[in-house]
Amino acid sequence: MYSVTVRDHIMIAHSLKGDVFGPAQRLHGATFVVDVELKRQNLDANGIVVDIGRATDALHKVLGDLNYRNLDEVPALAGRNTTTEVLAKVVFDGIVASIRRGDLGSDAAAVEQIRVTLHESHVAAASFEGPVGRS
Repeated sequence: MYSVTVRDHIMIAHSLKGDVFGPAQRLHGATFVVDVELKRQNLDANGIVVDIGRATDALHKVLGDLNYRNLDEVPALAGRNTTTEVLAKVVFDGIVASIRRGDLGSDAAAVEQIRVTLHESHVAAASFEGPVGRS
């Protein structure tokens, strides 16, 4: 399987509910480096997985809805612990929506799998990976 990875970052504020989070239950900031890996079995007629520029733009747009925000105040995330794992799925869903809208070009419809990884530091990261699926 072929893959291409694009990268961006976000800076957010949030608090997490539950004793397991200790001091992170208080409002705090986080900066995440975000990698999106797009995978497909065969390359397109141009010999690529997707247009890297379009994929980078799509990721930047998805992250723009979260960047410099207090996630505790984002209606779409109300009632959810915005853990790194949850945010990885939010980004995954945004990239899938971008592919379905054609933002990555028509050949990107052949992308089969996406892996989104949010790096919270140089020693810790969380990911969500799944099929793009068709709907």
